Amino acid sequence: MTDKPADSTKRVLGIDFGTTRIGISLSDPLQIIASPFATYENTPGIFERIRDTATREDVGLIVVGMPLNLKGEKGKKALEVEEFMEELRAMVHLEIVHWDERFTTSIAQQTLLTMGTRREDRRTNKARVDAMAAAVMLQGYLDSHKGSL
Repeated sequence: MTDKPADSTKRVLGIDFGTTRIGISLSDPLQIIASPFATYENTPGIFERIRDTATREDVGLIVVGMPLNLKGEKGKKALEVEEFMEELRAMVHLEIVHWDERFTTSIAQQTLLTMGTRREDRRTNKARVDAMAAAVMLQGYLDSHKGSL
């Protein structure tokens, strides 16, 4: 992981990697607020879709959530994320960094609950949770880099 600041005139794209779905979030142009953007099915065209989104949304940096265990160590899923990041780097010619995503799904579900989303909707609309988890992860990254982005 690098602490190199992103181009402060471009947005930051957050990715919550999943075997089935990939949650996408975007910062505002000032890189202060992260918002859920979309959820993409993890299919063979995923790298092109992310590249196209990054181009269309004027992204200067991609932050990928790294699933660390409670001790902060990488497990099997983290190795999948690292492989995904390497393939993404070959397709998208932007800086790509990883950020700890521990507890982001739980926080995303709690956020949706606080927003008044019904329990059934949170269970059945997992794509919404994935995009919200990407936003929670990206917001953590943005908050930790305030003043340096």
